[in-house]
Amino acid sequence: MRRSRDLITMGRIGVDLYPLQAGVPLAQVETFGKFLGGTATNVAVAAARLGLDAAVISRTGADPFGDYIHRALRDFGVDDRWVTPVPQYPTPVTFCEIFPPDDFPLWFYRQPKAPDLEIAADELDLDAVRAARIFWMTGTGLCAEPSRTATLTALEARAEAGTTVFDLDWRPMFWNGGPDEARPHYAAALPHVTVAVGNTEECAVATGEHRPRACAEALLAAGVELAVVKQGPKGVLAVHRDGTVAEVPPVPVEVVNGLGAGDAFGGSLCLGLREGWGLERTMRYANAAGAIVASRLACSSAMPTRAEVEELLRER
Repeated sequence: MRRSRDLITMGRIGVDLYPLQAGVPLAQVETFGKFLGGTATNVAVAAARLGLDAAVISRTGADPFGDYIHRALRDFGVDDRWVTPVPQYPTPVTFCEIFPPDDFPLWFYRQPKAPDLEIAADELDLDAVRAARIFWMTGTGLCAEPSRTATLTALEARAEAGTTVFDLDWRPMFWNGGPDEARPHYAAALPHVTVAVGNTEECAVATGEHRPRACAEALLAAGVELAVVKQGPKGVLAVHRDGTVAEVPPVPVEVVNGLGAGDAFGGSLCLGLREGWGLERTMRYANAAGAIVASRLACSSAMPTRAEVEELLRER
């Protein structure tokens, strides 16, 4: 009998090289830490830390960084069977600068092409995709072929099966034509998903709207059941098709590196969806998980356990 996983994510994977000195320009940094990275991957790690059975669909280079990624995924308890090598492209590397509380520039090294954009539709295990309780895909997966067609094929295969989450994941450096190029592809994906999640800039790319409530309403009109709009220091707005609304403030912490907070939020969102929690409880839990990661240096290795999230919620 086919195993039904709690979560399968599909999309970006790579190695994050983060400075071990904060407040220092990249040109002056002397030491770096090496971490597993990539939005879809970090969401799977975050969910696994919270006890979900998670797997990733992605591609690496056939190189030592690819070997590192497999070892790291297994160490985090994430199934790596659908992470395979693409010999002609190197595993992507991402650098950042750390200027707390809100400036964390990123440099993506994904040339001439990232292997995770080489996922082909005929390589997908569509039975596993259908069987997953939650399937998570990203906007980056729509930015190039064959990943775009593979992502849409996975969405079509899901049909009415389980919960399907579209992480809007807007990365302008991956799109030559900016929002105008991306919006039609986002529009093609939205009717196939049940949940859309993104910050206000990402929601604006998907919908053309800029105000949080207008973004949420536009996403609902596009066909989703739940729109989650992250508003940074203003917290998060979640609007369900049934009229339920949750607007939850952030959890205040001393920020060290805010880059992984959204991925921790995503993993916790999956937990709430899997457990059938109410909207406000899910948003408060996800905010707390994101705050914990923002108070730490890394992304993947900083993802909290349930005990850590619950302790922070009790304290606050």
